[in-house]
Parts: sequence; structure tokens; C-alpha cells
Amino acid sequence: MPVTVLIGAQWGDEGKGRVADWLAEQSDAMARYAGGDNAGHTVRVGVRRFGLHLVPSGIIHPHLTCILGSGMVINPLRLVGEMDMLAGQNIDISPERIHISPRAHVITPAHTALDGASERALGEGSIGTTQRGIGPAYSAKAERTGILTGMMADPAAFVDAVREQIEQANRMLVRLYGLDPIEVDAPVDDYYAAAERLAPYLHNTTQIVHELLDADKRLLCEGAQGTLLDIDQGHYPFVTSSSATVGGALTGLGFGPHVIDRVVAVAKAYCTRVGNGPFPTELDDAMGQRLREVGSEYGTTTGRPRRCGWLDAIALRYAVKVNGVTDLVLTKLDVLSGLDTLHIATAYDTAQERVTSLPLDTATAESVTPVYEALPGWHTDISRVRRFKDLPANAQRYVERIEALVGAPVSVVSVGPEREQAIVR
Repeated sequence: MPVTVLIGAQWGDEGKGRVADWLAEQSDAMARYAGGDNAGHTVRVGVRRFGLHLVPSGIIHPHLTCILGSGMVINPLRLVGEMDMLAGQNIDISPERIHISPRAHVITPAHTALDGASERALGEGSIGTTQRGIGPAYSAKAERTGILTGMMADPAAFVDAVREQIEQANRMLVRLYGLDPIEVDAPVDDYYAAAERLAPYLHNTTQIVHELLDADKRLLCEGAQGTLLDIDQGHYPFVTSSSATVGGALTGLGFGPHVIDRVVAVAKAYCTRVGNGPFPTELDDAMGQRLREVGSEYGTTTGRPRRCGWLDAIALRYAVKVNGVTDLVLTKLDVLSGLDTLHIATAYDTAQERVTSLPLDTATAESVTPVYEALPGWHTDISRVRRFKDLPANAQRYVERIEALVGAPVSVVSVGPEREQAIVR
């Protein structure tokens, strides 16, 4: 059973990129199974910083094979730009290392234009998408009007399909939204060049995955966003357009559950969220601002400030259960240093009762009042600590209390942004 699935256990931005970097050292291949360039993974190696959105984070490790699975939606221009960035830092991006499923779907300028138009039309009721065209691309996939990455093998036919899609979107932009049409010719030329560049990377990734598994190679799977943004398990409609839970790995890469032996969930020592939607423990005060500034809580993809709040054990326990989590990685514990008192939400008060499970109804989830358990903080700088027993006693108690509340062991604690700032238990 040589598969590890890495998932986000909150609303995304948990620090999956650096955890993927750690796990990649123990893996032979790494595969993205869902999402697109709405995800942003930051990996720091010494003085070098890699901002990755499409290419699996394991690309930094020269021994790894990297796979972009069929559950993804891919903007070819952004993928080419990302590969060029990696090549500029002497990372091998050859077709022998990177494999793109011909069954993934393509994000075109039509999708990004419609994404932006839809968000503006919703006004205050907007979802808060990254406006990267993710939702419209998945909508086209469900409507069976999308463009498969496999079409890039024939650049001429590919750009004909892109042109047609842009022209259809322009009719919607003009008639439905009252906007000007977007340019057609220049994007089509760019997409032709991108198709020529990416065609050699198209491979039967399902076959590659099973060849790896048959050879007992370790496969690391990573998605995008977090469990609480999952299209099925999150609070609709304030969700992403794909499966951010462990099930997305099965459908996005094409294997059965029996090959998974580890599900690693990443969670911050507090909570953050980008975009609109329920966030019971949000702090719209000086403490929330402190978490944002000390934790550098600004989106890798958009630069937007993240909403910040105390750790929500109810929501985290929900993520543990729906994913079958075997162990947790707790990130950014160092951000909490210097506080006299910490708080963890252990229940919610609704209009009718006190509950200890996550309400599935979005309106209810938006209106609950969190019930907090207070824990003593610590004032010691923990960024140089590498053994759990060397943490301040109150920091150890905080981690252990989280384990007890959510029902999963914390196997790694990160105490800073650098690769080596981790405590392995």
C-alpha cells in the first residue's frame, strides 16, 4: 500500500507546500489530483523561494517523477511560466520528469473572463474566488463542453477549440453582463505556442501511476485548497469547484482506496480563510490583525489578506473524520509565541442549543457562536526548537490538547517557514 495522500484540514493555506516538500524526500513520485492555479504552494530552500501553483511541489527534489492528474484544470500559459521559472533556477523540467494527463481540462481566457464577470455581478454576495477561471472550467467539464489537455497534441485543432470557446464567452459577456468582448487573436496565438511547448509532456498518467504502484514505489498525492472548501464536504456555495478531500485523489488519479496507507492532514495552529463563507472563530479585532501580521497571512496566489481566528477543533475533527486522517502536521505554532492565553473552540452555540459537531447547513454555520477553552500561552522563542520535549511546557500541552480534541496524532510540528524548522515526533 504505497500511497500517501496529503490534504488540507482547514480552509486551505495550511502550509501543504512545505509539508509536501518534506514528504517528497520519502517518495518516488508526486501527483497533483485536483484544482488549478488557484492553489499556491510556497517552498523555501535556503535563500531560494519557489511559489508553485500547478507543478507538484516535489519538483524541487531531482529524484521525483511529477504528475498532473486528470482531476486538474490547467491554464497552459501559467504552467509554461511556472516551468520557465523552475528552469531559470536550474530545476530539471524535462518531459521525462513531468507528465500531464491528457484528460485534465484546460482553462482558457473565456473561463477567466466569465469568472470575473460572475463575481462582480454577485456584488456583496460574491463567493470570493481567485478569478483564475477555476469554477467556469469545472462547469464546462460537467457540461461536457470543456477542452481536454490531450488536444494540445494537435496545436491547430486545439486553438480552434479555444477560439470557439472565447467567441461563445464573448456573446455571454455582452448579452448577459453588458461587458465588452475580450480579445481573441492574441490569446489564441499564445495558446498555440503553449500547446507546442506542452505536447511532449502529455502521457497516460493512469498507466504511469499503476506502473509505479506495481513496482511498489511510494506515490505522494496532493490536492488543492482544504477540506472545508470541498465541493461536497464544505459549506456550499462558499467552496472550491473540485474535491479537496482524500476522495479526489482516487478519482483524479485513477486508483482504488486499498493502496492508500497514510492520509496526512495539514492544519495551522490557528485558523485562516480567504474569501467569503462561514468562519466561526474569526477574530475581527487586534488579535486577528496580530495573527495576520506575525503569520504573514496574505495569499500566495492573490496577495489578499486572510481572515484569521483561533483554532476550531470542531471543524478540524470533522476534517479528520471525513478524510480518515492517520496523522496531522501542525504548522505555524511559532506564530502563537508571546501570547498570555490561547483559545480553542470546542463547541458552538446555535439559536437552539449547544453543539459539538460541525453544522452542515451554511446559514447555521455562519450564525453560530464559538465556545472556547482557554489554555495558557508561552513567551519563549520556539523557532530553533527541534525536539518536542524542548518546547515550553504550555506549547506541548497545546499540541497534546489538539490531539485529544480532534482524534488524530500530531506527527510533525513546524516552528518557522524554513525547511528545517520542524519537530518530528
